[in-house]
Amino acid sequence: MTWSATARGAHQPDNTAFTQQRLPAWQPLLSAGIALPLFFCAGLACIGLGLGLYYTSHGLKELEHDYTGGPGSGNCSACAEAAQGRAPPPRCSCAWHFALPERFRGPVFLYYALAHFYQNNRRYGVSRDDAQLSGLPSALRHPANECSPYQRSAAGLPVAPCGAIANSLFNDSFSLWHQRRPGGPYVEVPLDRTGIAWWSDYHVKFRNPPPVNGSLALAFRGTAPPPNWPRPVYELSADPNDTGFVNQDLVVWMRTAALPTFRKLYARVRRGDYAAGLPRGAYRLDIAYNFPVRAFGGRKLVILSSVSWMGGKNPFLGIAYLAVGSLCVLTGFVMLLVYIRHQEPDGRDQD
Repeated sequence: MTWSATARGAHQPDNTAFTQQRLPAWQPLLSAGIALPLFFCAGLACIGLGLGLYYTSHGLKELEHDYTGGPGSGNCSACAEAAQGRAPPPRCSCAWHFALPERFRGPVFLYYALAHFYQNNRRYGVSRDDAQLSGLPSALRHPANECSPYQRSAAGLPVAPCGAIANSLFNDSFSLWHQRRPGGPYVEVPLDRTGIAWWSDYHVKFRNPPPVNGSLALAFRGTAPPPNWPRPVYELSADPNDTGFVNQDLVVWMRTAALPTFRKLYARVRRGDYAAGLPRGAYRLDIAYNFPVRAFGGRKLVILSSVSWMGGKNPFLGIAYLAVGSLCVLTGFVMLLVYIRHQEPDGRDQD
């Protein structure tokens, strides 16, 4: 007999299968015949994937050079000594000479890396104004308080871009040269510096303020560059489509790293005769040494790396899959032994 809501009371749910929880349900009861194959299959799958990832990463080539400039560490030590305790550091250049005995297959990526540089520091990470970086004119004239003490210049002008992240912009530069035959001249290897930032950052998140009379410099008039910058933000690049707040180097740097040792993409080698990789021979990497790191015990590195379907050289992911897969297989064997130990002769489990 079905009772109406009025007869049962206004606060009582209706007598339906849904409200009275009488819908059909299925509750899985995992037996040993189901759980054990799941553990073994998951473990073998993780081990197989881990082996593929590990050996793919192991097969990638990577050249790394520390150009911090410690005593006796190469010709960059003179630049490091010249920059010690001087702000801004004087212009200095050094070089890294290396040879490739065989072809360095492409695509080749050029990274710079910093060690003991804590971009994950809380106060450093919030020292920026996203409204200003999105091109809002009001934020350009009135930077956020989070940017302090890099909010206004000594003359009282608003800093653009403001904050500690922008003020510490990495400004070393590199050029790669190839000696095609012994004793011959060096030929510059073209470096493609377009598309090194995240598409969403470069095309959506970072925008320049509206130009004034067609001039970006006039839009930034009345602002000051960060204290460590030798020139204003609208002169970061000669390319009008890659300057101001939408400069590739600035966008890459503003995406802060989660760890104190990190690398960031500087350029790709994918043009001309070097699109398929770097031929064997002698090479020289010219370095404009501008970014001091010895004052806080940091290190600077430059890295040439190839990539594969899984990305750059990183053995951690393969090792992680191998560890998880081995743990699953081990757990499966332990459960199998327990199942055999406590199974009755007729095949039923003991209570």
